[in-house]
Amino acid sequence: MMEIHGEAWTLKEFFCYPNEYIYWSIQIVMYPFMTGLVAGAFVLSSLYHVFGVKQLKDIARFSLVFSFALLPVAMMPLMLHLQQPLRGIHVMMTPHFTSAIAAFGIVFSTYGMIVASELWFVYRPHFVATALELKDDTNRGLIGNFRYLLFSALTLGCYDVSEHALEKDEKAVSKLAGIGIPVACFLHGYAGFIFGSVKANALWMTPLMPVIFICSAVVSGISLCIITYIVTMEIRKILSKMGNKAKDLPSYEELQSAEIEEVQLTSKYLVGFLLAAITLELLDLIFRGYTAVKSWDILREVIYQRDFYKIFVMQYGLGNLLPFILFKLPGLTVRRAALASSLMLFGVFMMRWNVVIGGQAFSASYAGFMDYVIPIIPTSLDTFKEGLMGALSVIITPYVLFYFINKVMPVFKYKGSH
Repeated sequence: MMEIHGEAWTLKEFFCYPNEYIYWSIQIVMYPFMTGLVAGAFVLSSLYHVFGVKQLKDIARFSLVFSFALLPVAMMPLMLHLQQPLRGIHVMMTPHFTSAIAAFGIVFSTYGMIVASELWFVYRPHFVATALELKDDTNRGLIGNFRYLLFSALTLGCYDVSEHALEKDEKAVSKLAGIGIPVACFLHGYAGFIFGSVKANALWMTPLMPVIFICSAVVSGISLCIITYIVTMEIRKILSKMGNKAKDLPSYEELQSAEIEEVQLTSKYLVGFLLAAITLELLDLIFRGYTAVKSWDILREVIYQRDFYKIFVMQYGLGNLLPFILFKLPGLTVRRAALASSLMLFGVFMMRWNVVIGGQAFSASYAGFMDYVIPIIPTSLDTFKEGLMGALSVIITPYVLFYFINKVMPVFKYKGSH
């Protein structure tokens, strides 16, 4: 007998319909979480390129490259969740606005082109310099020849690196970043729109859902960039302390000073977005309680009883209140910023979990409850994709992509004007 999708990880209690299961599992939690990271990382990079916050120059370039590495992974949870993943490409090939998912093809493609174009203008002088350097090298070898062909292709035949040309590049970057902010927000806002427009689900249907998703997306993206930036800077400091001159690294003191300055300034913007996200979420909760529609009785039991620990302790307590206190305490250190950012990232993940899983926790009969037990050890392809291993695959992939992209567009070694 064929196993029903969702049966392996769904626990039922009281009266639930026979065909009701937790169909949207961990991958549908990861989907808005990963798209949120993409949007948040891009917004952080735009603080320098659009709003001219000069102190964020290094972390802005870092977050732009990291956003590009996260971009392909935004589709990965959906591909793992689909029973027929080969059909997923149809969204990209035939985009239209008749549904929120179909619109994804247009938004995703537009955003991808904006980020790729912005990166090209930022790194064009590096592509030109590397291509000319490899051209003059007569003993390139196989890898050298490949790198020469790659960087020559990336220049797109434009070798002009005069001051006038670089000024034009900088203006183009500012314009693209300005256009990219609403597109990035729409990329993630439509994920909230998908949930907020589901009339059949009492927890999801609220016009505030897209805005809540956007604010929390910026929080998660900036948090992840801070954590990853700190980790990479710590690695660079260790290499510098070991006296690794082959890497052409700045001194340990210079790296430490740059790291503290960037992290402290970035954390101020992060706290601001966190306050906006919390305010909207609490406003939504108060509004639901005040209107008290027919479904409020079962929603109240889910929010204040069954999921109380997940929502008020893990999401609001550990994920919002504690990191807010850590950031606002005087004398912010890099380690404390890393801990607070990690907790914020956890808080946003729990928010996604509570929306996706919590929205399926009650039966359509309003008389029963369901619970999702995440498969830890996969016993089939389905439990691998919809379990812990599938979620870890999604988390690891952007770091692998970032490693290879960084070989072509170096985040720290490059000393361009942007």
